[in-house]
Amino acid sequence: MKKAILVAAVLLTGATACGGSTDSGSSGDGKKEYTVGVSNLGLSFPFPAAIGKGIKEEAAKLGVRIVELDAQGKADKQSNDVQDLIAQQPDGVLILPVDSGVAQGLADRLKASNVPTVAVASQVGDPKKRQLKDVYPGLVALVTQDEYAAGGKAGEIAAGVVPDGGKLAIVEGAAGFAEVVNRFQEFPKSAAAKGATYEVVARQPGDWVQDKAQSACQNMLSSNPGTQLFYAQSDDMAVGCAKAVSAAGSKAKIVGIGGSKLGIDAVKSGAISGTVCYKPEDLGKLALDTLYRHLTGEKKQDAAFVTYDTPAITKDNLADCTPQW
Repeated sequence: MKKAILVAAVLLTGATACGGSTDSGSSGDGKKEYTVGVSNLGLSFPFPAAIGKGIKEEAAKLGVRIVELDAQGKADKQSNDVQDLIAQQPDGVLILPVDSGVAQGLADRLKASNVPTVAVASQVGDPKKRQLKDVYPGLVALVTQDEYAAGGKAGEIAAGVVPDGGKLAIVEGAAGFAEVVNRFQEFPKSAAAKGATYEVVARQPGDWVQDKAQSACQNMLSSNPGTQLFYAQSDDMAVGCAKAVSAAGSKAKIVGIGGSKLGIDAVKSGAISGTVCYKPEDLGKLALDTLYRHLTGEKKQDAAFVTYDTPAITKDNLADCTPQW
């Protein structure tokens, strides 16, 4: 989820190199060829780009055509992209929401157009009002990490490195993302279950990127020099925060989430204490497979919650996470 402007791309897997048709047809063996639209939240961000890679790899195996549009991290752009996809009448759509609230209207629009839709990597609807597994009606499925459980695992890591509790500062993701709420929900509960209770002394957004997270941690350390623990809601932000902590000569510990190569390397070096291993390529494959099984009638479902295992990672079990982004 790293922010940079990228020209919107339309990638057609299995179509001709220049403007191949997106109409579904039949393959040589008589099987129906499906066309799936993908509204990606931002192809310039490593995590959703890796999800997109997984989707396209699975599409190649299944013989599915992909039409992928890049929202560039902008909710209004994603709204326009969804309208463009509806106009192309795909067999189904995978949407990686930029803003969980705005995505609710997009899901309604897709349902009204009779386009089966799977939300990927982030829930649809207000996370303060709708529980993660209470999948928004009208979706075929929500395919994502169990963000509650992952946040809980981060809390367990925290309790292992700052066992006596103390002052906690949180580096949050960008506003509008459900993960900002969901990745913290179980964090304090899991830490408390291990005997560590934390006082949240500061929260600042790092917008999922290193440099903003570094600035946020510098600011929070300046205002709260006794901070003993930082919980960064992505590995990139954890690495940025580690730079601020090092520059300030602080002994604060840092826990991230995401399992990126950057994060795993930082755990290995000791810059951060641990992370939770996400697998975006696997997630993309799982999302397309879920939609495909619905389209083929193999597994008709409505509002299903589909997830996968995300282990907690410290120096003791680095081999359990092979980074996919």
